[in-house]
Amino acid sequence: MLRWSAQMLRPYRRRLTVAAATLLGSLAATLAGPWIVSWMINNGLVGHHSLRVVEEAGVAYAVVALTFFGFTRAQTRLLSGTGELVLNDLRKRVFAHLLAQPLSFFDSESSAQLLSRMTADIDVLETLVQSGIGSFLTSVGLFATSLIVLVVMSPLLFAVTLLCLVPVVFAAARYRVTSTRAYTAVRHRIGDTLATFDEGLAGVRVVQAFRQEHRLEHQFGERNSEQLEANLETVRLGCQFFPKIEGTGLLTTALLLIVGGVLIHSGLTSVGAVAAFVLYTANLFAAVQSVSQLFDLLQSSGAALGTVRTLLEIEPAMKDPAEPVPLPAGGPLRLEGVGFAYPGRSSDGGRTAGGSAEQRMRPTSRALRSVDLVVGAGEHLVLVGPTGAGKSTLAKLIGRLYDPTEGAVRLGDVDLRRASLAELRRRVVVVPQEGFLFRGSVLDNILVGRPGAGSDEALAALERLGIAEHLLELNGGLQSDVGERGSRLSAGERQLVSLARVALADPVVLVLDEATSSLDPGTAFEVERAVAAICQGRTTVTVAHRLSTADRADRVGVVRDGMLVELGSHSTLVAAGGDYAALYAAWAAGVDDAAA
Repeated sequence: MLRWSAQMLRPYRRRLTVAAATLLGSLAATLAGPWIVSWMINNGLVGHHSLRVVEEAGVAYAVVALTFFGFTRAQTRLLSGTGELVLNDLRKRVFAHLLAQPLSFFDSESSAQLLSRMTADIDVLETLVQSGIGSFLTSVGLFATSLIVLVVMSPLLFAVTLLCLVPVVFAAARYRVTSTRAYTAVRHRIGDTLATFDEGLAGVRVVQAFRQEHRLEHQFGERNSEQLEANLETVRLGCQFFPKIEGTGLLTTALLLIVGGVLIHSGLTSVGAVAAFVLYTANLFAAVQSVSQLFDLLQSSGAALGTVRTLLEIEPAMKDPAEPVPLPAGGPLRLEGVGFAYPGRSSDGGRTAGGSAEQRMRPTSRALRSVDLVVGAGEHLVLVGPTGAGKSTLAKLIGRLYDPTEGAVRLGDVDLRRASLAELRRRVVVVPQEGFLFRGSVLDNILVGRPGAGSDEALAALERLGIAEHLLELNGGLQSDVGERGSRLSAGERQLVSLARVALADPVVLVLDEATSSLDPGTAFEVERAVAAICQGRTTVTVAHRLSTADRADRVGVVRDGMLVELGSHSTLVAAGGDYAALYAAWAAGVDDAAA
């Protein structure tokens, strides 16, 4: 953990060097105070009643106090500023790391737990940076330097202090172990509470429609109670540990006064020396007390940093190869013996509970097996089949949202895994069933398709799809604010913007999860027309939910039980009387009933 933290701090070595110098300055000022008191007592009060010495000591102490203030202020600004810069880097690093993960990662991880890493955990680290790190380093430095001074001043009195410190050290070591476990549990309980909260808000329409408020409240109450119990465990541990520190400090001061009085009476030391020793010991225990009071924050921050570190150590399953191979500008799309198993699925289709991240990512059941397929350049292939058959999985493998666990997917003669991800995303684009829109304007969302493109190019893409007039008629035109996730647009308009984004990207291969399946007939017609325009002249694979798409495609593939069981034109497969004929007949009957 220290090595990992040191790597994050490396870019700020100069700032940290100056901060270390200010820390040494503040420590020197702190250590000078008891020495000034000792000099004043021995030379101005005991045996030498000199007002001048007392005045000089007062002035020196004031200078030391001002020096301490200056160094501490500079140290706080440097350390807190550097800490904020490091946390800024950490947030960006975590976000970029998550975006680099494949879809299989998000199948295995809770979105609320990931959100907790970015918010609750890093907020704890920010609290440490703002209010704890400077005090902690100062206290550790003061503890170490005070020990050295005490040994040099009086080994005998130091032995008394050391005798009292031993139980404190053992108590601190035990507290470190138990509190680490406790604070780690707190971080996980916070993530569970956030997961329940997020799920309740995301599904609020279903909750209210089916009167599930009480069930959700009860479930959230249970998670909240678990979080409370985890927090109370940290409080219990603190109540056992912190009073020991305060009591030991008071006991040590009392023993030093007794032993010091005996030494003074015996002529073995001076009053000033004993006074200074007591003050240095007070600094020592003040440092221990300060660190003890920060222990909660330190342990909580350590647990938070540990969870963030664990997340960052998960290597992305998809990486650019060492020597990327350029993808061809065209050519057939080939699937050769493709098989795939989703990670973290049990044989009954449920998630495997618990286990490490590696175990949760381990494939356990096959969704596709031995699929061989060639889609010619410019051909439109439609995939149909019952729910759960594997057609959407097949489409995701073609777009390399997942990598096959068996076989290979090729464009031309190049395995997609041998191409750079950047070039792959330019050549092959996957359009989901519901187009996701980011906050911003319609134009901003269209330009996502090709970074660096201009508004003229976006407008030309709209013209090619025949949807420019519709989007320009929006209140504000292309500068209309789409709202959160496109909430200010209709479902059809969101899909049109999504298709315009693809047209601007101009990919070689287009993979569509049928764009009209959730739209009303009127809107669906306009979207279908845009889809037809965007598919023109490019290799297209469509996952069809409405079989009206299939009868307009060049070929239809039927997927059942993870296998490609039929392949041919619409008319050929209908005439064959197989699976596709049965699916088409059932769909046509449903359409006739709806029309009636």
